[in-house]
Formats: sequence, C-alpha cells, structure tokens
Amino acid sequence: MSEDFQILVHNNEGNLHLKLMGDFDEDSAREVLKAVRDKSHATSRVFIHTNGLHQIYPKAQKVFQENIDSMELQSIPVLFTGEKADQLAPNENILR
Repeated sequence: MSEDFQILVHNNEGNLHLKLMGDFDEDSAREVLKAVRDKSHATSRVFIHTNGLHQIYPKAQKVFQENIDSMELQSIPVLFTGEKADQLAPNENILR
C-alpha cells in the first residue's frame, strides 16, 4: 500500500463514510474493498469520498472497479463523492 494512503472511517446516521487520502495503488484498492466488506454490515449506504486522493494508478482503478460491484453489496448502495469520483465509480453512483 502506498505509504501516504489512509482511509478515515466514520458512521453517521446509519451511513458508512470512507474518506480516502493519498495515492491510490493496487494495495490501497484492496484495503478499501476490505473496509467496505468488513464495515458495511449495519449500514444503509456507503459513501466513498475521493477529494483527498492524489494519484490513482490505472491498475488500482481496474482492481477496484472489477471488485466493488462483484462484492455482495447489491442491497447496499455505494456512492462516490469528490473530484476523483468518476475515476473510481464503476457505474453512475456519483454524487455531485
């Protein structure tokens, strides 16, 4: 995982918020997927905030997009916010 990458996690009114910070490499992508899988059990929505991301590596983007939809989250919407949302979101779940 990139040395400067961090995930800040908090819950708010039944929603899980993941604020991503730093460079997004393949290990970072896997760490975010794990956080979503491990922490989304009692939530109604997951928000992934991308404003804190610097560089998103193409392989990391591919790993993330191929796996976020295949995870068993079909009943929990995953919404993306921030200026890099369109680079991570595998579909139209982008909030502007």
